[in-house]
Amino acid sequence: MTDRVARIAVLLLAVAFAVSPFLSNGFGGFYRESFPVQADRWPAQPVGWAFSIWGLIYLGLILAAAWALWRPATMPQWPRAASPLGISLFIGVFWIEAAMRSPPIATVMILVMAAAAIIAMLRAGDSWREWAPVGLYAGWLTAATGVAVSVVATGYGILSPRTAAIALIICVLIAAVAVASARPRLWTYRAGVIWALFGVIVANVGAGDWLIATICGAGILMLALFDRFIPGSSLR
Repeated sequence: MTDRVARIAVLLLAVAFAVSPFLSNGFGGFYRESFPVQADRWPAQPVGWAFSIWGLIYLGLILAAAWALWRPATMPQWPRAASPLGISLFIGVFWIEAAMRSPPIATVMILVMAAAAIIAMLRAGDSWREWAPVGLYAGWLTAATGVAVSVVATGYGILSPRTAAIALIICVLIAAVAVASARPRLWTYRAGVIWALFGVIVANVGAGDWLIATICGAGILMLALFDRFIPGSSLR
């Protein structure tokens, strides 16, 4: 695949990804009715309005892909990120429909989406036009993957809702720190995770679960101050 073809493909996939919610009923979290074991609530799932971040993610990815095609000289490393980003976006086009029909399949899909998005972010160039939108996308997907695994583990009776939430929130924080350590300067990645954690805090404060809210609050503080404790992060 040539450089130009790769740039065109990513732009088309970004547009298709953004359009996909309009071809379904949208997605604001899994439904209890989709699982054999139905819980009153899933503590790891953010409050519904937190999913509005997708509007910013869609817009950012489309603008980045369009700029990479229109001004390729300003984003020379975009093709290195194009392959994994394209894979993530392609799967994402079908993700909402899969989530409505089969949460376990959707969970596997979002794991691949997140992994590919993280690889794309790590390959992105130093221009903020490259790393900023991909970082936000990868950050949100990192948290969303934890939510999906938590919900499925609960919905199939593997773990209780609270245990699954605590375990997966901790896993998300470990993964986020590991990824952020590779490129601390890419703050939008951490911002995506922080937004998800904030949504979880709001959901749990309303339900009176202060332990999960406290864990998320500690995670937000750690990620917000992360680059201050990494030597040379301003150069990476």
